[in-house]
Amino acid sequence: MAAIQSGKSAYGARDVVNAPALKDAIVRRSAQRGDAPDVAEWLANHFFRYAVGNLDAPEPALVRIASSEQARALFAPAAVPPWVTARLGKDAGGAMWWVAPAGPELLATEAKLVEFLGARQGTALDGKLQRINCRQALALWSAEHAAFEAKSAAGWREHQPGAVATRWQGEAGSVLELLPSSPLLRAEMAFESQAMRHCLGQFSDRRALSGGYGEHYAAACEAGRMRLFSYRGGNGHAHITISAHVADDGRLRFDQIKGKLNRPPVERFHSELLAFLRSVDSDVHTPPDALAMGMVRLPSGWAMVDDASGEADQLFVARHFPALFARLQAPSVLAQWIAAARAPEQLQGLALDPGVAHAVRSAQ
Repeated sequence: MAAIQSGKSAYGARDVVNAPALKDAIVRRSAQRGDAPDVAEWLANHFFRYAVGNLDAPEPALVRIASSEQARALFAPAAVPPWVTARLGKDAGGAMWWVAPAGPELLATEAKLVEFLGARQGTALDGKLQRINCRQALALWSAEHAAFEAKSAAGWREHQPGAVATRWQGEAGSVLELLPSSPLLRAEMAFESQAMRHCLGQFSDRRALSGGYGEHYAAACEAGRMRLFSYRGGNGHAHITISAHVADDGRLRFDQIKGKLNRPPVERFHSELLAFLRSVDSDVHTPPDALAMGMVRLPSGWAMVDDASGEADQLFVARHFPALFARLQAPSVLAQWIAAARAPEQLQGLALDPGVAHAVRSAQ
């Protein structure tokens, strides 16, 4: 294990203009998930500092602010803080940055850390999380997952039919829910991990099926805070593992959608996955795993971004997922203007309205 240090110098220094909003978003998501108090405290401290000083992500998730026009587009509809305008006017004083509070790289890193921190419950580090910095936590997560892959290859659990129920039936496969009330839930989680080679059912105590990453997911599922699904083919082989947080109103917020080895689900399963997502009452949130496949939760429902044709859906993509804007078919002029304000570099090489094209060229 990496040495545990106070980590005072573990984080870089970067002037992030929307740091308060960034911290608010981290704290809000933690509350929505129902994180334990020490986990919530760690995220608000260490993860926030990492996001400000060390997060590495492409635009528009991480943007270096170079002009007043760019600042206005990022802060819209709110006003640009006077100190930011003053700094830009001086043309000096060091770089200023914007970190998207719900950028896909930020959310993916946050999911890893929540998983890691939740797995510390009942271990020697329980109650000592504040002594681990973010870099150490991410390094430990990577090392532990590499070890899980090696262990999973051997296999050690059988499928438990009584632990699952069919929630959606497709032509090539079906989606099963791992039942939180079943006494065989944890055994089925272990089976899922064995097949998929990820950490969902990796328990530190294999005999008792307790502790570790498996405990993090099992406890949340048993408490009704999370639901777990598995897409399996007609032969019963698992292909996709899906986790979703349960909101206070009962709607689902999809969290992770993993193929084997934590990779994106393979393309031949995308249509059935999309049909399942559409069948569920979920909120307007798209996890990074879905974005990696080009799937988005639009105001009209789940869709491939290529199929977003209504203006409301196109405007949603332009505002929230400008990196996917190039995949829209015949985007409206208004959607083009919004994308040009948010991330003009994403419009390079696209067929644009003449006015938008001129504005994009002027921004270069």
